[in-house]
Amino acid sequence: MRIYAIDDEPKMLRMLQDAILKAEPEAEILAFSSATNVLQSLPDPDKQPDVVFCDIEMPGMNGLTLATKIKDSAPDARIIFVTGYDQYALEAYRIHAHGYLMKPVDAAAIREELDQMPLPPEQKPQTLYVQCFGLFEVFWNGEPLQFERRRTKELLAFLIDCRGTACTAEDIATAMWEGGIELKKAKHQIRNYVNDLRATLKRIGMEDLLIRRSGVLAIRAEQIDCDYYQMLSGDTDALNAYHGEYMSQYSWAEMTQSKLWFTVCDS
Repeated sequence: MRIYAIDDEPKMLRMLQDAILKAEPEAEILAFSSATNVLQSLPDPDKQPDVVFCDIEMPGMNGLTLATKIKDSAPDARIIFVTGYDQYALEAYRIHAHGYLMKPVDAAAIREELDQMPLPPEQKPQTLYVQCFGLFEVFWNGEPLQFERRRTKELLAFLIDCRGTACTAEDIATAMWEGGIELKKAKHQIRNYVNDLRATLKRIGMEDLLIRRSGVLAIRAEQIDCDYYQMLSGDTDALNAYHGEYMSQYSWAEMTQSKLWFTVCDS
C-alpha cells in the first residue's frame, strides 16, 4: 500500500508520518510539504497513491483543491483529510473524501480510518471460454480470440473434442484431412499449426494449456471452460443450451454430435 502524507508544517508532517508508520508498518509512505511536489509525483504510475492523508489549510493550493487533482490522476485513491479545523468537513465530503481527522492524529485514529476504508474493486480475472455448441468459437475476456490460420483454430477444436486424450499426428491428420493427405506432409503442416497455436496461447498467457510430449498432443482439459465440458459434468444450463449442433463447421465433429444428441434424447 502506498500512502501520501501531506502537510506544510514540518512538525505536523513528521507526526503524521510516524502515526501512519505505526498503524501500517508495511506501507510505503511518501511525504510532501507542498501541493507542487505532490502534483509532480502524480504522473508517475509507480508513485500514485492508494491512500492520501492531507492537510487542508496550506499556502498556495489548499488541500481540498489538491485532493480533487489527486482524484483526477488516481481515481481509486482514498482521501482522508487531517486538519485543525472542523468547518471544512461538509466541503470535504462533497468531494467524496473517505475520512476527516482532527489534529493531532495518532496511530489508533489512522488505523481506524484504514480499517473502515472500502476495499478496492477486485480486478476481473482473465478468462478463456470455449463455445462448442453451434459454431466452434474461442473467447478471451469476452472477445473472440484471433487465430493466424483457420487450421490452427481447427487443431485446438480437435484437441478440445478429445478432452485431454493424447493425440498422434496420424489422429489429427485423419480427422482434419480425412485421410486425403500424405502423412509426412501432414506432420509438417501440423508442426506449423502447433507452433502457431503455442504462439497464440502464449500471447494471452495460456501457453501451458497445450501438452506436447513424445510425438503426441493434448490439452489440459481442466483449464478449459466450455459448454461441452459443462454439459458432460451435468450442468443443466449447458444441457439446455444444446440445440443439436456441435462444432458445426467441422465434419469430424459429427460423431461427438451424434453422441450428444442421443444423450439429450435419453435424458
